[in-house]
Parts: sequence; C-alpha cells; structure tokens
Amino acid sequence: MDSAAGETAGDTAGDIAGDKGKRIIGVDTKNLIAQSMLQVSRLGKIPYGGFVKTAKEFGVSRKTVHRIWAEASKQIQSGEPVSIKDRVKGFKRNDEIKLDQNRVRALSVLERSTIRKMAFKLDLSKSTVGRMVKCGVLRPHTNAVKPLLTAANKVSRMKWALTHVQPVVNNGMLKYHTMHNVVHIDEKWFFMTKTTDRYYLLPDEEEPYRSCKSKRFITKVMFMCAVCRPYFGQSGDAIFDGKIAIFPFTRQEPAMRKSKNRPRGTLETKPIQSVNKDVMRECLIHKASHTEIMMQIIPAIKAKWPDNISKEIFIQQDNARPHIMHNDAEFQSIANTDGFRFHIICQPANSPDCNVLDLGFFRAIQSIQDDKLARGVDELVANVQAAFDELSAGTLNKVFLTLQGCLTEILKEEGGNGYKTPHINKERLTRLGILPKTLEVEEHLVKAAVAYLQQPENNEITSYDISGISRAVGF
Repeated sequence: MDSAAGETAGDTAGDIAGDKGKRIIGVDTKNLIAQSMLQVSRLGKIPYGGFVKTAKEFGVSRKTVHRIWAEASKQIQSGEPVSIKDRVKGFKRNDEIKLDQNRVRALSVLERSTIRKMAFKLDLSKSTVGRMVKCGVLRPHTNAVKPLLTAANKVSRMKWALTHVQPVVNNGMLKYHTMHNVVHIDEKWFFMTKTTDRYYLLPDEEEPYRSCKSKRFITKVMFMCAVCRPYFGQSGDAIFDGKIAIFPFTRQEPAMRKSKNRPRGTLETKPIQSVNKDVMRECLIHKASHTEIMMQIIPAIKAKWPDNISKEIFIQQDNARPHIMHNDAEFQSIANTDGFRFHIICQPANSPDCNVLDLGFFRAIQSIQDDKLARGVDELVANVQAAFDELSAGTLNKVFLTLQGCLTEILKEEGGNGYKTPHINKERLTRLGILPKTLEVEEHLVKAAVAYLQQPENNEITSYDISGISRAVGF
C-alpha cells in the first residue's frame, strides 16, 4: 500500500481546493482509490476497517471512499471495467447566442472587413463576434489582389508549367526538372523604413518618434537579385548555395556642396531612380565602372558557377519593359564565351508566382532587413546585402519546391491563379531527412492539361514547346 500512497502524492497536484475548504478530488485520485479497494476486497466485499484505512491513506473522508466503491461495484456487476469518471461538469450557457449563417452569407465581403462592421450588420456586440472568431465559428482571412489574367495568359501559364515536367512516366507519375541550371532574376525596391510599423513596448517605455520630410519620398533603393537552385551533396551539405548576388542600382557622385557631415567633392552613394534598358543591360552583361557599385549578373554567375553543373544556363526574367530580349546584340556577343551558353527566357505575363523571388525569397530578405536600422543609402545597401547573406541554402531550396507545387496548381486551375499556395510541411520533411529533390505530378493531370491546350480555342501560339511532354502522355 506504500506504493499506492506514493502515486497518490504525485496525483494530488491535480486536486483543486474548492470554496469553504471543500476539496475537489481529481479523477486520477478517484481511480487510485477504486483500484486500492479492489485489491483488498474479497468476493466483492470490503473487510472490516478497509474503508477507514483507505480514507486515511488518501486523505479523504470515509463517505467519499464509500461513494467511489459503490460506483465501482455497479461497474463490476455489469461486467464493465472499473473507470471512475469525474462528476464535475463544465458550465454551459443555456442562452448562448447562435450565429445566423444565412445573415452572414448575405453580407458582402466589404461588410465583413472588420469585427466592428460585422457586429453592426448582425446586431451583435463586438465582444460576441470576437468570441466567435476565437472559437472558430468565424474564420479570419487576409485577401490580396492578384494579377488579372486573360485567356492568352492562362494558356501561356499552362504551357510554361508543362515545359518544366520531365517527359518520363513512371507508375502514373511524372517529375519536374531539378531546375539547377535556371537563374531567376528580378528587381525589388527596398525602403529605409516603413510608413507605419508596430512595436511592443513595456508600460513605462516611451513611444518611438520617427519623422521624415515626406511619407511619399522615403529613401529607397532598387536591387536586382539573381538566384538559382542550390546543389547539395550526398551528405546533405550545400556544395553550391544558389545565391548568385544581389546588386543595388546605385552610383557614386561627388557632393556638390559642403556640409557639416562631409566636405565638397566627397563621393556619395545615390540610388538610380530611372532604371531603363541601358541600365539593365549594364547590370546583366558588363562589369561596373568606377562610378557605380558592382552590378553585373553574368560575370557573377561565371565566378560562382560550380563545375559539376551544366554550363548551359537559362536566365529567367519577367516581361518588364527595361529587360533586354533574348536576341539583344550585346547579350549574344557574350552568350557563348568561357565555355558557358546563356539563354534569356521570359516567364508568362502577369505571373509572379512563376518566379522564386516574387514567390517567397524577396519576402524572406525583407523580413530580415526590416530588423536592421539604416540611416543612409550605404547602410540600407549593407543591410540588404547582410540579409541576403544570412539566408540559408535550405530556405532557397524550399522556395523552389514551392514553385513546383504552384506549377501543379496552375495545371489544376487551367492556367488560373485563384489557388492557395501549396504547403507540404517542408520543415518536418527536412528534419526527417526525406525532403524530395523534385515534386511529382499525376499523369492524368498532365493528360488533361495537354488535351485542354489542343482544343482549337486554346491553340495560342507561344514560344513554349510542349511537344515532348505531349508525346510522353500519348498525344
């Protein structure tokens, strides 16, 4: 019986002291009492003094032990296993307010934008609607505007997705290309600070004071980023992290006037506000001059590209007007030099979800850069570069897998973008060591997409060749 007492000592932590000194015994303690009584019972009866001894052992009243044994005896007689359940029931309102779902469905999405608006339209209090959100009766949702797609855009997106599928069917599944020789490039503005920001302060802390001459003209710098799929060895270590470089569109100019901070003629870093085709060509092809910070993508690719990856490289860009075309004369002059073969390919129009930078990598850089304080253009450039360097190859690799998942969703939506970004729990798969190198797509989905594109109304002429994948699925 000493062992039972030891177990009870640990279990009494679950017992709750009630009002007026009354003690509410936990359900675990009640089951221990029942088991103890079963051990001392003989033919279903408790010997003389058994109730008193058990009551002293567990520190409860004799009446409590009698009640627990009576309940256990009923279960034994009915052939059920002895299991004492708690009689304390939670409080339940009889006048609980029920949500009228028909009234909710009748509201427009704009009338549901805040709890205050919704409470007013439903004739409820804000606290009641707030509790419904907390309990899951109402679901909060943040909605973002997506690019408007034409019929031609959707056809192009479907063909683009099919060009990334390997034309080999295995057990009803097809795999995507590894994408190791595709370099994604894109531009993004990074700002010195946000117009509004949120902080969590102690009650006695002063609120931070931020000011600028105009909220419309916060200092910003455009960056060109170039990344490709990381390459991992057999041990899982990154042989090539895939991060080519991130280049600021800035130039060095001498100060026109002297000030308390620097004398006249000191070189200052200034952002290039107008990024045109000439600037983009300089960034992509040529090495920087003495008046500019380094901005050259192709020389950086050549310097960092590993020897064990194909040197036939596809540079993927969007359809922005400043971008050069694949037949640009200066690009063609260096496209096949130093053993490399460069090709410029353009992703479908209105399709930021087809580029890993817009899909998630820029957001990852931004989240780190927002935590760094900048007081000038030089510090902003340094912060963005530091954020780019901090991101791991694993993070970039996961965005490429997300891109492959988005290509599958594009095929399901017949080229549309009204889908949720797919998630496959990549963090857990990474911990288990079973993260796939490429995702798979079902054969019937590819067949349906090819059949859809062969319809006369969808036979748009594009530069994307899907003849190989069409033959692989029997068309």
